[in-house]
Amino acid sequence: MSSASKYRRRGLLAVAGLSATALALVGCSAGGDGNGDASGELIVGTTDKITSLDPAGSYDNGSFAVMNQVFPFLMNTPYGSPDVEPDIAESAEFTAPTEYTVKLKPGLKWANGNDLTSSDVKFTFDRQLAIKDPNGPWPLLYNLESVEAVDDETVVFHLLTENDQIFPLILSSPAGPIVDEDVFSADSLTADEDIVDGNAFAGQYTITSYDFNTLIAYKANPDYQGMLGAAKTDVINTKYYSESSNLKLDVQEGNIDVAFRSLSATDIDDLREQTDKVTVVDGPGGEIRYIVFNFDTQPYGAQAEGADPAKALAVRQAVADLIDREAIASQVYKDTYTPLYSFIPEGLTGATTVLKDLYGDGEGGPDADKAADRLKKAGVEVPVKLDLQYSNDHYGPSSAEEYALIKDQLEESGLFTVNLQTTEWVQYSEDRSSDVYPAYQLGWFPDYSDADNYLTPFFLTDNFLLNHYSNQEVDDLILEQATTADADERTALIEQIQEKVAADLSTVPYLQGAQVAVTGTDVTGTEDTLDASFKFRYGALAKG
Repeated sequence: MSSASKYRRRGLLAVAGLSATALALVGCSAGGDGNGDASGELIVGTTDKITSLDPAGSYDNGSFAVMNQVFPFLMNTPYGSPDVEPDIAESAEFTAPTEYTVKLKPGLKWANGNDLTSSDVKFTFDRQLAIKDPNGPWPLLYNLESVEAVDDETVVFHLLTENDQIFPLILSSPAGPIVDEDVFSADSLTADEDIVDGNAFAGQYTITSYDFNTLIAYKANPDYQGMLGAAKTDVINTKYYSESSNLKLDVQEGNIDVAFRSLSATDIDDLREQTDKVTVVDGPGGEIRYIVFNFDTQPYGAQAEGADPAKALAVRQAVADLIDREAIASQVYKDTYTPLYSFIPEGLTGATTVLKDLYGDGEGGPDADKAADRLKKAGVEVPVKLDLQYSNDHYGPSSAEEYALIKDQLEESGLFTVNLQTTEWVQYSEDRSSDVYPAYQLGWFPDYSDADNYLTPFFLTDNFLLNHYSNQEVDDLILEQATTADADERTALIEQIQEKVAADLSTVPYLQGAQVAVTGTDVTGTEDTLDASFKFRYGALAKG
């Protein structure tokens, strides 16, 4: 271990005890010479939790929020746009129907001084597919056959199917952060501490101090060569909160400059009135909430007692019949969320309301009689015992109220007895992918602004949910839409996919939400980064 590594680890012990107001000093002491294009300091607060800094080991918003600051991407989205463009790439294009060729900008470097070459790019994607971590984003690479490093600045992605319309978007997604092959392991996850000690960063920022889910100190990277340009603020410190009430108090009192994910709807309403203290900034929607069913362990699932596919389907359908989306949106979220009646949120091309048509009263409301009839016809004894899990610290402070209301809605019918349980996110993310939960809460914050991102990760046989759902017809349709260039034909396929998965109901979506950030009145740039890319980049933020 180098002396620099020892110094960094000793620094973490001191950082752990500091208050939010002292965070800026941590960034200064840890930084070194300033970036000529950046100045000042900012403190960001969040309740989002990190699973892993290794891009192969996490597929959640809290982890990706860090990756967007510190790792380079071949393709990225400029501020204010959902469209991808070359980032550390000089060019990116199809050179054959199944070959996507990327030319890197010359002279790229990692913050540790290592050369950033096509060898790192090949290494990055090879290890994603080699590791296949249960919590990783590797399912997004379903169409990648192999990666070829032609020379130091040229890499060719060989794809399984022709004319993949989605692949450039995937290079900007959680599967896309490029990593340093001299720091990361080729066949196993690399510890956060080793990534930080290795200074394996080439984004707008580097990490100078890291205390897992407590504090992170960032320093603007003077050698960043990506499309976003130089960061506007030299030092960013991120403080992680276990309680959103404390996050609200600190932004309200000016102890932090930015609060992003997640404040309660009540707190946001209150802060909107305090225009002398804070600014509430709203961004485009895209987040969804949904219940996932594990096809092995749900009632009558393949590995459950009395396994019966028809009965298992009837249970899922009855849940869809009973959920009152309007009540959840208004009572729990004060209409900061809106009801969602399909798998793709309203506003994206191809979105439908297929769940409204198939379930409940046909107009968006619940229907207990229809649910009872489904269960009776399938021979399901009632009440059905349903173990339902939610995270108490990942999807905001209202999750407890949200799932208490869902429990009430299911039990009020007399058709279900719900065993409601909660687990903190770090453990939750492991358990939900290990068949521990028969039914559970998830939210989705999109990787890119396209309907595909609400289909591919969830409904391909090798999916992110790992819930044992498989439908060959759905697989074929998803792969077909991804390679269909005609917009009308692709939209028709996307609508057809929603019909198929609505009939199977491996998930039950119920809410759609917008992005909200709360800042001090002297903070600028929030509108620039709170955009339809759904990436919150610190480099756009400035103070004073």
